[in-house]
Amino acid sequence: MGQQPLRVVALSGPSDSGKTTLVERLVPRLADHGRVATVKSIHHDIEIDTPGADTHRHRTAGAETVVGITPELTFDISTHGKRDPPDRLDGTDVLAADDPEIRALASTLERLERRGYAFVVVEGFSAAPLPTILVGDRDPDTVGGEIVGRGTDDLETLVTTIRELEGIGDRSEDGGADE
Repeated sequence: MGQQPLRVVALSGPSDSGKTTLVERLVPRLADHGRVATVKSIHHDIEIDTPGADTHRHRTAGAETVVGITPELTFDISTHGKRDPPDRLDGTDVLAADDPEIRALASTLERLERRGYAFVVVEGFSAAPLPTILVGDRDPDTVGGEIVGRGTDDLETLVTTIRELEGIGDRSEDGGADE
């Protein structure tokens, strides 16, 4: 059985509108149909790696990516964030953009696609040219992607909509978003 194309949907809405709650409802239903990853836009710097821990020491020594493997979890920390996204390895760009934030998201989506995920639910990144579910009272004119649903829609309808989206790799062939 071949790898299914990566389907990506963004959830866009104001703070406290229910985006994370909708992610929590969508993920288990999508997981019935394939591997699911999520991406969360965070608007401020946070330290996710305890200063003094070995992984933190590896990173501050200059490692571009540090992978930690525990008995229950595997995590990776990369030095390239929204301000300094990594260069594309294969020359393609699933979300053609000059904006470093969108380029960082594109790099992450490409990495998740290579890892064989079927679905990615993106919380935030409202300017990204991705199929978008509006949550709360977000103005549709403030998002970069096509509106494919609303947070008030029936959960099964949203799952079906996401499952039927065009794969992200298929979008890159036409250059992504219209200029």
